[in-house]
Amino acid sequence: MTELPLFPLNTVLFPGMPLRLHIFEERYKAMVAHCRATDSPFGVVLIQRGQEVGGPAEPHPVGCTAVITQIEPLIDGRMNILAVGHDRFYIRALKYDRPYLVGEVEYIPLLPSLSEQAEAHSAALRGWVRRYLRILSQASETAFDLQQLPGDPVKLAYLASYLIQVPPPQKQDLLAAPQADALVAQLVALYRREVTLIQAMLAPHEEEPVGPFSLN
Repeated sequence: MTELPLFPLNTVLFPGMPLRLHIFEERYKAMVAHCRATDSPFGVVLIQRGQEVGGPAEPHPVGCTAVITQIEPLIDGRMNILAVGHDRFYIRALKYDRPYLVGEVEYIPLLPSLSEQAEAHSAALRGWVRRYLRILSQASETAFDLQQLPGDPVKLAYLASYLIQVPPPQKQDLLAAPQADALVAQLVALYRREVTLIQAMLAPHEEEPVGPFSLN
C-alpha cells in the first residue's frame, strides 16, 4: 500500500489525460509543495459527498494519480498547474493528519483483454468517437483532427472517456471499470446513445400541419 495526497474534485481524471488546476487554498499549496519536494504525484478523486472548496469532502474510492508537468506561479503563492493522469488506484483507508487529505491506496492497472469481441468493440468505439467529434465539430464550428485517435485500444478508451460529455458519476463508472473489454463496451453504448440524442437535437423540425381554422 502507498500513501498518496488526495485532491477531491467535481471532475474525473483518466490515465494519459490532462488536468489544469488553479491552486489557491493553503492546504493544496502545501500538497503541491510536497509533490514537488518528493517528485511524487497526487491523486484526483471525484467527490461523493461534501464540497470542493473550503471544507471536507468524501471521495469515491477509485481515483487516478496526477503527475505535475507545469507550474505557473502567481501572486500570494497561488499557482496554475498542469498535470497528466497516470495510474488508477483504490483507496483502502483515509488519513486526516495533514492539511490535505491522504489516502492509503492500492494501484489497480486496467487488465487488457485480447478477445476477438473486445477488438470488435474497440473498432466500433473508434467509429462512434469519429461520428461524435464530427457532429460536435459541425455544431460548434470547431475543427477536430480525427486522424490523431490512438491506435492502442486502452489509450483510445481513456481518450473517449475524457471526451464524452456526460455527468461526472457516469465518468466515474468508466474509470472504475475492472477490465478493458468492460470499459470499451460501456463506451460504445454511451457513444451510441449520445450520438443519437445529439443528432435528434440538431435535426431540423418540420412544422406541424395546421388544420382548418374554426371558432368552435
